[in-house]
Amino acid sequence: MATIKVRRVYDAPDPEDGTRVLVDRLWPRGVSKERAAVDAWLKEVAPSGELRGWYHHDRSRYEDFDARYRSELEYGAAAQALERLCALVRGGPVTLVTSVKSVEGSHVPTLVDVLEKSAEPPAGR
Repeated sequence: MATIKVRRVYDAPDPEDGTRVLVDRLWPRGVSKERAAVDAWLKEVAPSGELRGWYHHDRSRYEDFDARYRSELEYGAAAQALERLCALVRGGPVTLVTSVKSVEGSHVPTLVDVLEKSAEPPAGR
């Protein structure tokens, strides 16, 4: 299983980050492309604007947010972006880059969980 790390976009890149993928829907304010040092920006894998607005980091809604976000990842552009991200994870270390202040209360833990389950090779191989 490949390594999945999480870093804030405001932190300096690490040589061991592997492929750096921005997983936010919006580009982080005040951060140049050079400073972000991302290899890909998969904004479609982030929660929709509607879901983000509904949740707005209200921890009492996190369980519902988690379920709704997982559902979003199953369809359309989000599912395609997730598959691309899974392929990157299967290929080597990946660092998910985000601008959120509190990673624990964001979409990132859910995304990591989905990736770990989706990127695993089928049983028996």
